Parts: sequence; structure tokens; C-alpha cells
Amino acid sequence: MLSRLINFMKSCWLPSSLRYGKSDSDSAGCKDGLLWYKDNGRHLAGDFSMAVIQANNLLEDQSQIESGSLSSLESGPYGTFVGVYDGHGGPETSQFVNDQLFQHLKRFTTEQQSMSVEVIRKAYQATEEGFLSMVTKQWSVKPQIAAVGTCCLIGVICDRILYIANVGDSRAVLGRAVKATGEVIAIQLSAEHNVAIESVRQEMHSLHPDDSHIVVLKHNVWRVKGLIQISRSIGDVYLKKAEFNREPLYAKFRLREPFRRPILSSDPTISEHELQPLDQFVIFASDGLWEHLSNQEAVDIVQNHPHRGIARRLIQTALQEAARKREMRYADLKKIGRGVRRHFHDDITVVVVFLDYNLVSRGSSVKGPPVSLRGGGVSLNLPAKTLRT
Repeated sequence: MLSRLINFMKSCWLPSSLRYGKSDSDSAGCKDGLLWYKDNGRHLAGDFSMAVIQANNLLEDQSQIESGSLSSLESGPYGTFVGVYDGHGGPETSQFVNDQLFQHLKRFTTEQQSMSVEVIRKAYQATEEGFLSMVTKQWSVKPQIAAVGTCCLIGVICDRILYIANVGDSRAVLGRAVKATGEVIAIQLSAEHNVAIESVRQEMHSLHPDDSHIVVLKHNVWRVKGLIQISRSIGDVYLKKAEFNREPLYAKFRLREPFRRPILSSDPTISEHELQPLDQFVIFASDGLWEHLSNQEAVDIVQNHPHRGIARRLIQTALQEAARKREMRYADLKKIGRGVRRHFHDDITVVVVFLDYNLVSRGSSVKGPPVSLRGGGVSLNLPAKTLRT
């Protein structure tokens, strides 16, 4: 028993340079300073790799992968769910979404007995309404929770369809092989809601034609009402309900003019993609990764390295680039503690989901070992079953 414990500890705490290519025996992943990672796991349609690096005093990124039944019914449907929740203003909203969104999705899938765009939209709406209810209850004792929110990116693989839904500026990128050349090209699947993008600014102006200051350039950064870069989110109730944009909310969040309709939206952009044999993998990541890597750079890294540890490798490459931009050594960046580290990079979450088309093509008939894992290491102890059809 003692020797097993020693071997387990070794697998988690070996220097990272020695761990690539090794199996992380802990089903909940391993931790190395501010880095958490699950180098390799199996979902119903292939492998996955997952990693999170903390920069803030409190980790504001939350994430999860769920694979197995997507409803409360034994009959399914079966598939894989991935969520990346990039919080801001605090961790409360992203934690709430991590607890609630998938449960709502299962409930609506059970009611409809299938997966659909409508199921996903209802799950987002129920999650938003749930957080609003929590803010309402806590307002008198914790008013600043009204200024906490999160981006919310999910992917659902079910019956050969990949559903992508997003509010905010996290991103999902598909790696697709080109048959003629053998190269793998990057295809962005998610729509982003950041007012740095001109089309998003135009959308805000069209939704608020009577407000010439709906988007403001502040310190060379475009922000909604001079406060926030994203136009859609879960939470951020202070910009959705006027009754929460008042004292005792901090003055920096309060608007001078009252508003009659929500400034931010929680309505996700949802798309459906029929998976093809040449679709190799999907990278889900918070914007902290994309600040330092282009879509194609990230896809090239995944394509040119082993599956095991690939999420951790993407984060490492992003941090090396962050260090280079600040003209410092990567080794010195790694010595900087949380909080101060936020001046150099954001919290970063990466989930890479590989697609085995032999499994994808079998759709909901594949009922393998269930997976339930959260970034940071919360794992449900689910009974393993033999892969069957």
C-alpha cells in the first residue's frame, strides 16, 4: 500500500520535463505550483488533454469535461460535453456555471429526449436566471457579486454533431486535415463577443441607437460603457438589471444615467457542425491562450506533438511567448506568484478533445466509461464500464 502511494506521488511531482509522455495516474489530474493538468484521458469519441494555469489571486477560470449520458435517461443520448468558463471580477459566476449549466442541459435533454440548439439555449437561460436569483438573495450582504460575471464556451458532441455555444471571448478551434496535402488547418468554430471586434461594436450601436457612448475607447481599449470588453456574458447583473446598478455597489461600476433595457446579453451564439472523417481535434480555450497564440499556431502544436500532455504544452508555449513579450526568461516568469502573475498573463484554461471518427460515426450507440472532471482536479468517482455498443 505504501509503495503504491509513493509511486502515485512520484507520478504527480516529477519535474515537468520528465513527465511528458508519462501517464498521470491520478484520475483527477496533477498539480505543479500554479499549474493543474490532466495529461490524458478518454471520452466517448477519443482522447482528451486538459490544463489550467492560475494568474489571479483567486482562480477565475473554471472548466469541465463530462462524457457519458447527456440526460437522466438510461437510453441517453450519449456524448461528450466540454465547458470553459472564463470569469471576471471574481470566481463566483464561473463556479456557479460549473455547478449548474451541465445539470440544466441534462434536464432539458431529458425532457426533449434528444440534444438540440434549443436545449442548449434553454440551459444557458436557466443558468443565467439562477445566478440572477442568487444575486438577488445576496444583494443586501454581498452587493459586489452583481459585478461578477463569466464568459461561457461549451461544446457538445452528440450523434455525429458538434454543437458550439458561446458568450464572451473564449474560443473553440477545429483542426481539420486537408486530404490533398496532409496539412491540418485551423477553423474557428465559435463567435466572439468582444467589442475590440468592429462588427461587435456595430451590433452594440444597433441595439442601443439612443446611446452614443454605449462603446467607449478607454486607455486604447474598447469597452462597453467604459467598463467591460465583452458584450455577452453570464452574470454581470449590474449591466443587465438597473436595480443592481446603485449603492452600495462600488462607484466604479455605477453608471451616471439609468438604463431601461439590459446593456449586456446572456444569449449565446450557437452553431452546429456535422463532424467529418478529416476532423482531427478541437481546442477549447479561454482568451488567455489566444492572446499569445494564433489559431493556426495552436493547431500546428497539437498536430506536431503527442496527444498526451498537449494541453499543458499549449499553455507552456503561451507562457513562453508572454515572457518573450516582456523581455524576460520563461524560468523567471514561472517564479512569479499568483496575483502579481496577472500583470504578465491571464488565467488560462485549455481543453483539447481528439476525435476518433470510428467512434464519432457510431453516435449515441457508444456507451463507454463515464467521465466527469473539472479543471483544478474535482473528479466524480464514476464506475468504469467496458466500452460497448
